[in-house]
Amino acid sequence: MTTGTTTDLYSEYLEIVRRRHTSRKFKEETIAREVFEQVVEVGRHACSGANSQPWEYIVVEDPKIKEQIGEYFIQEARARAKLKMGFPTPNYNGMKTAPGLIVALVDYRYVNAFPVLNDGSDLDRMYQENAQRILLQSLASSVMSMHLAAAALGYSSWWVTAIGQEKAQNALKPILGIPEVLHVIDILCFGHPEKEPYVRQKKPLEEILHWGRYDASHEKSDGEIQDWIENRRHKVMYRDESKVD
Repeated sequence: MTTGTTTDLYSEYLEIVRRRHTSRKFKEETIAREVFEQVVEVGRHACSGANSQPWEYIVVEDPKIKEQIGEYFIQEARARAKLKMGFPTPNYNGMKTAPGLIVALVDYRYVNAFPVLNDGSDLDRMYQENAQRILLQSLASSVMSMHLAAAALGYSSWWVTAIGQEKAQNALKPILGIPEVLHVIDILCFGHPEKEPYVRQKKPLEEILHWGRYDASHEKSDGEIQDWIENRRHKVMYRDESKVD
């Protein structure tokens, strides 16, 4: 492969990454099964710990099922509001009408494919915790690849992640006929946006990149992190980058 070709491929890839925007309300349309297959095919090739590929995906096409899934998240958002978590919750109504909706499942039994002792010791608990991180990182790699595939096909997407609690599993598994051994971890919604999506602010490269060893001048205090949560989080979540500051 020539240098010029490599540069062109990188530029094309970076353009896809930059073009991937979040939308939470989509135009009404029907997504062909071929498109779903194209998106999941990219996720299928993602990297995973021990090449375990611990993922499975459910494409949801039935509007009634989408309605049920969306309603669960709306009720969960209301529950969080009553608990006064202070989290700037998105409007989950868009899930009910998302043209593309893919539920990402993981099989936790694959933690045994990674370094674990399975003897109940304190040392094993440390390895078990790391094994679960490897498992979830693997799934995240696949799901992110699918978001980029959707962007490459001209769609905006929405990464729905508020699913870790047991209540979510109990609500969603029966709707989709998911066996007990599998767990819902993420939902990918995609389609053409109803309105032009805003561009989220991203940290500059020099803020996150270190050479050789960690640059201590970048270290943030607890107070700085808390200030970001209280005063900037809602801005970077729901405003165009030009309107954050």
